[in-house]
Amino acid sequence: MKTINIFILFIVVAMAQLFVPAQMIFNKESIIKSGVAYKFKTQPVDPSDPFRGKYINLNYELNAFVTNDSVWERHDKVYVYLESDSLGFAKVNDISKRPLNLAKDHIIADVNWYNSNDKKLNFNLPFNRYYMEETKAYDAEVAVRQNERDSLPNTTYALVYVKDGEAVLNDVVINEISIKDYVEKDD
Repeated sequence: MKTINIFILFIVVAMAQLFVPAQMIFNKESIIKSGVAYKFKTQPVDPSDPFRGKYINLNYELNAFVTNDSVWERHDKVYVYLESDSLGFAKVNDISKRPLNLAKDHIIADVNWYNSNDKKLNFNLPFNRYYMEETKAYDAEVAVRQNERDSLPNTTYALVYVKDGEAVLNDVVINEISIKDYVEKDD
């Protein structure tokens, strides 16, 4: 009888260990399938995380919004409401400390600081790491750096899907080519 109970407990624990990651993957895929795609202009570099591998650290041009509300603390949550500009890039429509009853896409970011001179709230977007196959991460960094040095405007951006306050970084794009394909092209 004791052996059966241990076996049942083992099965329950094993199922839970499979269910949690599967649910996380399902939620991210759901956002990609039914969320709204936004392009965020980037300024990447290539660090390494010994536990998670190589990634591109993404800094975004979209990182501030002018507001008269000056009562912000570092690491506060800020609701950033988005819309697309005429070129299809994300821009901030509004910000708030609490969810607004707007039918607009939003993400939840962290407050970095409030500049009282410019009345500008600076924030960090929650999708700042794009993980890549380790052998291609350095080539991706070089490709992005070279693209940013060109005399042409920066054409590197992150493709992020947004739905119900959640965001999934799906791809980094250089000159309208996925960074994965862009690195393959240079081989």
